Amino acid sequence: MIVTADRLKTVEEYYFSKKLREVRGLIAAGKPIINMGIGSPDLAPSKSVLDAITESLADDGAHQYQSYQGLPELRESFADFYKTKFGVILHSNTEVLPLMGSKEGIMHISMAFLNAGDEVLIPNPGYPTYTSVTKLVGGVPKLYDLNAEGEWFPDLDTLRQQDLSKVKLMWVSYPHMPTGATASKDQLKRLISFAKENDILLINDNPYSFVLNNDPSSILAIEGAKEVALELNSLSKTFNMAGWRVGMVLGNAAHIDAILKVKSNMDSGMFYGIQKGAIAALKSGEDWFRSLDEVYQKRRELIFELAKALNCTYDKNAVGMFVWAKLPENSLASEDFIDKVLYDKDIFIAPGTIFGSNGEGYIRFSLCVKEEKIKEALDRF
Repeated sequence: MIVTADRLKTVEEYYFSKKLREVRGLIAAGKPIINMGIGSPDLAPSKSVLDAITESLADDGAHQYQSYQGLPELRESFADFYKTKFGVILHSNTEVLPLMGSKEGIMHISMAFLNAGDEVLIPNPGYPTYTSVTKLVGGVPKLYDLNAEGEWFPDLDTLRQQDLSKVKLMWVSYPHMPTGATASKDQLKRLISFAKENDILLINDNPYSFVLNNDPSSILAIEGAKEVALELNSLSKTFNMAGWRVGMVLGNAAHIDAILKVKSNMDSGMFYGIQKGAIAALKSGEDWFRSLDEVYQKRRELIFELAKALNCTYDKNAVGMFVWAKLPENSLASEDFIDKVLYDKDIFIAPGTIFGSNGEGYIRFSLCVKEEKIKEALDRF
């Protein structure tokens, strides 16, 4: 028998991969499941994006291998977008690297900078992939606590009291996933200072910057950030292009070059047509962002009603495409609670624990559900 690599012993199958198999089984058995667990936009990209990819198919070279660094026009579009939206100046040739979704960037960054035994500061709660990728490349996850009392921001003074000598990377995500918390300019400055003090490469994962957020921000807008910080971003949520797999990593030329060394050995470039569609998306006007928020705002108000029906509390000021809700006192544990709702009401909600132990006592609703389905869910209660 062929034995698998030891690294597979450090991780488990992604929670949603397993749970959605169970949900699909219920649907196949005739259950009218309403899925409120996954943040996969159900809306379409704009017509200009769809037209761009369609028209590109007849271009010379459209079906050949593409550059590992993407089309120059795509990199320029990313740079222009960051200048317009965040006031961040980026050199498109050296400080911008397109990715096949920002998720692959987590792996590329980790492979580029981590040696076996290096430690990585990871938020609890936070995106589970930070931990799994760290383990897969031989790094050591070092979780730091986030909680409602601290407004889901790390206690940097407490971290300073710890031995950080082996810490190489620190993952943050503002707006935060799963809670929707934001970080002020002062808080981002404090993160940059902390990274400089401790020779840590700080990575802000920023895919939710334009969903129900009146004040989008980038950590690279902080003075001196490029010295110690990278930022990941994505077209998945902002432009309804999750399945297209278009993201980018941004930072100084030395850091980007290190990531490119990994990436160029793992793929053969992004499909030309998808790059053309991404360029069109990045040129979208304010009407696009406004119309997207109008849809999500209506859905969120209904989700708030559903959370109240479950006696949950939530932060109305949180941003992004989820509602992070606290279960009532003396409730079932998060996973037991969502299983009861799943089997009693045929509604799937994500338990907070999949994002870390500090997610116990919370559940997460996705806004990627049509209004009529949310109303139907409300009716079931």
